[in-house]
Amino acid sequence: MARPTRCRRICFEPKYDSFAPCGSERPEQVFLAVDEFETIRLVDHERRTHEQCAKQMGISRTTVTEMYERARSKIADCLINGKTLCISGGNYALCDGSAWRCCGKKCSRAGQEPNLKGRARPKEEENRKMKIAVTYQNGNVFQHFGHTEQFKVFEIQDGKIAEAQVVDTNGNGHGALAGMLSSLNVDTLICGGIGAGAQNALAEAGIRLYGGVSGSADAAVEALLAGNLSFDPNVHCSHHGHHGESHNCGEDTHGCGSHNCTGNGGF
Repeated sequence: MARPTRCRRICFEPKYDSFAPCGSERPEQVFLAVDEFETIRLVDHERRTHEQCAKQMGISRTTVTEMYERARSKIADCLINGKTLCISGGNYALCDGSAWRCCGKKCSRAGQEPNLKGRARPKEEENRKMKIAVTYQNGNVFQHFGHTEQFKVFEIQDGKIAEAQVVDTNGNGHGALAGMLSSLNVDTLICGGIGAGAQNALAEAGIRLYGGVSGSADAAVEALLAGNLSFDPNVHCSHHGHHGESHNCGEDTHGCGSHNCTGNGGF
C-alpha cells in the first residue's frame, strides 16, 4: 500500500458537485477532489496566501501549492476543452471549529468528531449497517474493476464484519457492475484501478469509492473499519494494454479516456 496521506481540513463540502459545458453531448469528465477545491476557495475566492491556506487546512505550504496548481490545471482543462468538472472524493476532514480563522457556523460544532474521508471512518457509521464490496481474486483486491469476475461482499454491523460472501459477476463489466452492486445494496466499494465512467456510475448509485487499494481483501475491509485504509482518491485505470485488443481505454463504455490510463497517480 502507498504511504498514508495526511488528512486535509476543510470548512464545508461544496454546494455544487459538477459543472458541465452547454451544447456538448457526453463530454469527458475531470475529477476535482474536495481538498483541491478547498485550495481554490481559500486562495482564489477568499484571497488567502498559500501559507495561510496551509495553516487553515493543517498541511504544508508545499502541499497546498501542489494541490492548487493541480486544481487550476483541471479547471483550465474543463474550460478550454469543454469537459465536465466533477467535484468528489479526496482525503479530508470537516473542520471541528478549532481551525485558524475557522468559518464558524459553517463548521461542525467544536468537540464533535470530524467527518473523516480518505483515512478514517465517519463516526455516524460506527453503529449502522454497511455493505462493503471488494473486487476479488484469490483472496486479494483485484486490480481492474471493469474485469473483476467476483466481488467479496461484507455485511457490517456495529463497526464489525457480521457476514461475508463471494459473488460472481457473471460476465458483467464496467457500467453494468455499478447496477449489480446497487442491486446487492452495497454502499461502499474497495478496488484497485477504475475508469472515470465507472466512477461516475458508482457516484450516481450513491456508492462510496476507495480505489487504488491492493493486498488482502479482508485486511482492506478491516483497515477501512479501523479508519486507517490507505487509498488513492485520484485513482484511475492502470491496465491499458493488459487485456488485448478487447480492452480499449478510449471506449465510452470504459470511461478511461479522460484519465489517459497511465497508472495510478500519487496524491
